[in-house]
Amino acid sequence: MGKARAHVLISGKVQGVFYRVNTKRMADKLGVKGWIRNLPDGRVEAVFEGDEEAVKRLISWCWIGPPGAKVTNIEVEWEEYLGEYESFKVLH
Repeated sequence: MGKARAHVLISGKVQGVFYRVNTKRMADKLGVKGWIRNLPDGRVEAVFEGDEEAVKRLISWCWIGPPGAKVTNIEVEWEEYLGEYESFKVLH
């Protein structure tokens, strides 16, 4: 399995429910690098990089999210893998 990079936009009730910190925990568990942040319009934006299977698993997890989250849509744009991240960060 190769390396993959996904730019992800998550819509729904995803702010104020510990979505970002729980996504970081799952990313760390799966060995996925990148970042996640809240957007002013209520969505959450993230970039995931790592083994393709791990990135796909993290995107699947994003549909569920933590308790209290209600995801209505996820947009995924697959990009060229760059390997530019050393860890997964929650941006503010």
